[in-house]
Amino acid sequence: MFVLIGLAVVFALVFGGYTLAGGKLGIILHALPFELMMIGGSAVGTFLMANDAAVIKRTIGDIVLALKGPHHKKTDYEALLCLLFEILRMARTDPLALEVQIEDPQASELFGRYPGIAHDLFAMAMIVDTMRYAGMQVDDPHQVDELIERDLEIHHAEMLRPAEALQSMADALPALGIVAAVLGVIKTMASIDQPPAVLGKMIGGALVGTFLGIFLSYCLAGPLAARIKAIHEQDHSFYKLIRDVLRAHLQRHPPHVCAEIGRKNAPHAVRPSFGDLEQSINALKAQATKKAA
Repeated sequence: MFVLIGLAVVFALVFGGYTLAGGKLGIILHALPFELMMIGGSAVGTFLMANDAAVIKRTIGDIVLALKGPHHKKTDYEALLCLLFEILRMARTDPLALEVQIEDPQASELFGRYPGIAHDLFAMAMIVDTMRYAGMQVDDPHQVDELIERDLEIHHAEMLRPAEALQSMADALPALGIVAAVLGVIKTMASIDQPPAVLGKMIGGALVGTFLGIFLSYCLAGPLAARIKAIHEQDHSFYKLIRDVLRAHLQRHPPHVCAEIGRKNAPHAVRPSFGDLEQSINALKAQATKKAA
């Protein structure tokens, strides 16, 4: 929502200010299709040359993501902490039952109660793989910690590639605008015998290329790349919370302590309160006691 509002503010104030200052939109509108074809076409072409199919596809999805916002909301963080608490409690009280749950997580009754997390393939892989490693009685828990950290780094780097590719395109747009402007100047010089009024319009049209390259870079592509990166950074906190909780488990902390460590490491904007998490965990304990009885 704020992306669209910001875009509307940019267009309204830039072109509104230009018009109020006495500028004529006719020159811009006349040159815009041709300049946009040259600048936009070269930008898209270089983007296609510089990136593979996976990055191109994810970039399109990330542009949509920039309008929707982060995948994980505050309720997802609380649900994740509850799920991890249940898993770690089961690991202590009934390891065989946990083994059944992580053997086929898609058919698991436990994971089925948390569909928002079950549909996140990377989060599921982190949880399931780590619990499998822990069940193998690994002598050095730091080895498991290193595996988690490596997976996090690789995943985060992959998620940021579309934002980096879009930022590279944003950095190139001003230069591409100059290319279009130079072509406009060449066209103008070929008509040097025309009267000043005609030459003025042609030079103005050529300068639209410079304006358009700078405008698209700093008012569209650059902010969009920054927004996508910020969203992925926030979503990355969701996976870091999984790492922190499972790391605490490997260090032999009780499940409720592990959950609290994860809660404290969540970003403030999406961090569940101590009371809310405690209430949810107590409800899980009561439900487990009732089921056991």
